[in-house]
Amino acid sequence: MSKYPDLAPRVFSALIGGMVIILSLIWSEWGFFVVFLSISCFTMWEFYRLMRLQSYLPIRFLGVGIGGLLFIFTFLIEDGILPPKFYVALFPLASFVFLIKLYKKSDVHPFINIALFYLGILYVAVPFALINILVFYNGDYSYEIILGLLFLTWANDVGAYFTGILFGRTKLFERISPKKSWEGSIGGAGFSILTAFVIGLYFEGLNQVEWISVSIIVVIAGTYGDLVESHFKRSIQIKDSGTIIPGHGGFLDRFDSFLIAVPFVVVFLKLF
Repeated sequence: MSKYPDLAPRVFSALIGGMVIILSLIWSEWGFFVVFLSISCFTMWEFYRLMRLQSYLPIRFLGVGIGGLLFIFTFLIEDGILPPKFYVALFPLASFVFLIKLYKKSDVHPFINIALFYLGILYVAVPFALINILVFYNGDYSYEIILGLLFLTWANDVGAYFTGILFGRTKLFERISPKKSWEGSIGGAGFSILTAFVIGLYFEGLNQVEWISVSIIVVIAGTYGDLVESHFKRSIQIKDSGTIIPGHGGFLDRFDSFLIAVPFVVVFLKLF
């Protein structure tokens, strides 16, 4: 254990966080709504906080507010409570950033900060909003697809972590993430595909082939999501995006692979 000092807090926080998410999904659609809306907003706030630490000035309250509304509208529209036309209300709200920056005399890089404002919405808010499509994929609320996706993501992470520790020799992308190895990635892929096979035996909503296909998407897109966030942290010279989750860092650290994988999973299920 002393060889891996972060393993105990990593496992403990993963168990606690995982249980909160699983119980919220199983409890009801409103449990899912509260927990994932909160995670989305905290992750966006963390992203904008990191930008402000680099002396950039994206408008974080507006960004988090619009990201939260995007999640809320998507949830209500997919649940059939609101018609899709309500999406258009977000566009004039998002354009307020231009008006605010127009009167912000102290901002010497207004358009860089505007770009970072929209990047937070695209990178964080949109993937979390797309989760609502998965929980209402078959018409009514069902937690099985999103829970299965989480299991596949966690299986990939756990498999890659321990396989990398035990057998990692060949660097996957040393310039961006020196600790990641091809052996770890292959181990994570195998563990995720095996988990998909088990999920397909018990979960409804998708068939066995679809679950295995989703696991492959999770492995590829999730690995790139992890590398993207590592590149982001390296570019601003930080180790973790935050300290709120012991052993894991921040919300961006915990959901980095998820943010990139979700859009690809939604496209696969909707188009293929």
